[in-house]
Amino acid sequence: MTKNLKISLALVAVVLAVVAALLAANRTPDATSDAPADAGADAEAAPADVLVRKDSHRLSTAKDGKVTVVEFLDLECESCRAAFPHVERLREEYEGRVTFVMRYFPIPSHKNAEPAARAVEAAAAQGKLEAMYRKMYETQESWGDQQVSHEKTFRGFAKELGLDMKKFETDWKDPATAERVEKDRQDGLALGVQGTPTFFVNGKRPQIQSLDDFRAAIEAELAK
Repeated sequence: MTKNLKISLALVAVVLAVVAALLAANRTPDATSDAPADAGADAEAAPADVLVRKDSHRLSTAKDGKVTVVEFLDLECESCRAAFPHVERLREEYEGRVTFVMRYFPIPSHKNAEPAARAVEAAAAQGKLEAMYRKMYETQESWGDQQVSHEKTFRGFAKELGLDMKKFETDWKDPATAERVEKDRQDGLALGVQGTPTFFVNGKRPQIQSLDDFRAAIEAELAK
């Protein structure tokens, strides 16, 4: 083997290694992960009619509708629970100026995520969506990340919230409720959501590493 050939082969090996490293660095998480894959601020905005449906749950509504924050969440996801107080803080800070929308994205590997989402949806039918949504995060440590069913736990929450239990049970087990949750998840998949929580600010997924990053993304949209 000539010296030039050895050099050429070495250069090819280096190039291949660099390409492999770049591919690994840009690989998105598995769709069953609870780690979000944020897109850059310059990415194309998500289709508005898929991002927010007519029946999507609005936790807060802006008067002018100028800025909308959408969160795809898994109620069993620890990262979602960690983000919850920050979202609540931003809702307070931007009350009346920013719309906050909650959409379900239960991770299949989380045994109780889908039943929890259905419980929130059933509570919503009695005007208690936010109360149940909060309850799930406030108690997640007691039922999350387990491979045993916590349906009894969720029934207990419904009783604590004073829900009509017969109606709650009917709505919770109604196939239409499961379809409603799954519709959110399918929209998330169509939008490229691969983990939770995933946030969209006016259709774009900003790089959010802190509350300040989140606030900056909102402020940038408000300033337009």
